[in-house]
Amino acid sequence: MDIHYKFPKLDIDESKYSQYAKTTKDAQLAQLPTTIQYCKKCVISNQRPRTDFSEDGICNACKYAEKKFGGGIDWDAREKELVALLDKHRSKDGSWDVVVPASGGKDSALVAHQLKTKYGMHPLTATWAPFIYTDIGWQNYYNMIQSGFDGLTAWPNGLLHRKLARVAFELKGDPWEPFTFGQKAYGFQIAQRFNIPLIFYGENGEVEYGGSFKNENKPYESPEDWNDLYYKGAGVDTLLAEGVKMGIFTEEEMQHANFDFYRPPAKKAVEDLGLQMHWWSYYKLWVPQEHFYYASKHTGFEAALERTEGSYTKHVSIDDQLDSFHWLLAYIKFGYGRATREACSEIRCGHITRDEGVALVHRYDHEFPKKYFEQFLQYLDITEEHFWEVINRYRLPHIWHKDEDGWKLNRIVSNDSPMGEVPPNDVTPYSGPAK
Repeated sequence: MDIHYKFPKLDIDESKYSQYAKTTKDAQLAQLPTTIQYCKKCVISNQRPRTDFSEDGICNACKYAEKKFGGGIDWDAREKELVALLDKHRSKDGSWDVVVPASGGKDSALVAHQLKTKYGMHPLTATWAPFIYTDIGWQNYYNMIQSGFDGLTAWPNGLLHRKLARVAFELKGDPWEPFTFGQKAYGFQIAQRFNIPLIFYGENGEVEYGGSFKNENKPYESPEDWNDLYYKGAGVDTLLAEGVKMGIFTEEEMQHANFDFYRPPAKKAVEDLGLQMHWWSYYKLWVPQEHFYYASKHTGFEAALERTEGSYTKHVSIDDQLDSFHWLLAYIKFGYGRATREACSEIRCGHITRDEGVALVHRYDHEFPKKYFEQFLQYLDITEEHFWEVINRYRLPHIWHKDEDGWKLNRIVSNDSPMGEVPPNDVTPYSGPAK
């Protein structure tokens, strides 16, 4: 059974909060098309930010999957690029020569293990801790380290991390943002401080799952890309400034280095070191199901005993108790949830059919994550009433409507229509008390 954590009250200036809290800083929302369209090959819609559709109704992630599985990428040539890169950086004295941001999950475990055992590198794993570890998440991280890795874990100031999550929940419709900031920046911080100019992340999620194809043909990205591709147009400094206005952060809390690990190193420091991150998925065919088998064999990775709420899997992103609320907010804001995300990946990899994906979405996408709901409310120091007030603020009229029974999706993916179908009652999501 997971440990039940207790959290102190957040000190919030309610006079400021009540005046300011009902705005949004998610720049993606204004850019969404107001006519919903579903991909003909997978189950994603055009509401996924930055996802483009071809004239024949195929999303850009499916087009990329056709390319990567269908001979459109010369993987032998990519292997030679990888070997040349690693030969350039490999240490001769056994010192750390590559930083691998790693959670202990299947994907980062595979990257770290292959760098070490197949290519003779000496990885230092850098872990940005989850908000609240699950038992299985902690076990998998520990098992990875015990399989033969050095690792550093960042535990940001817990009180300030909770405050930042609260600001992100209110203003971005995503309490997950503080994790994203650290996940992107912490590896750079560690690499710069240990003078290691190479970082290896897992996949380029924008091309693998749908989004911007700006970096499709590059093995790397720059911190300058993060604001638009990952931070919804508002990075950590924007949220901190807004948090002060909201009465959540004090001026005193802004005066010292509490938030350095949420930011990349200075641009000059990155350039002076020649620091660069690379995606494993640029060099290697990215098939998450195969990573599960690999990590299970080599780093002690284990699936959860129960499937994840909101989906049908037991082995995908299972280390954080708050993870399901990131996907719940995606469902509210964009009309697709965790089952959609995971079914899309498996359709593109050929593991399930589109018809099977549609059935899985209908069955699980709308499921409310009840298991850790009380923990979530305590973590953000909010009431259930306030939770639903914020949630409902992010329902866009072209995605949702409200009737006497509560909120309903306007459309859901179907096997027949590219515009989707009106969802039947059995796939209507729980939306809290009808008000």
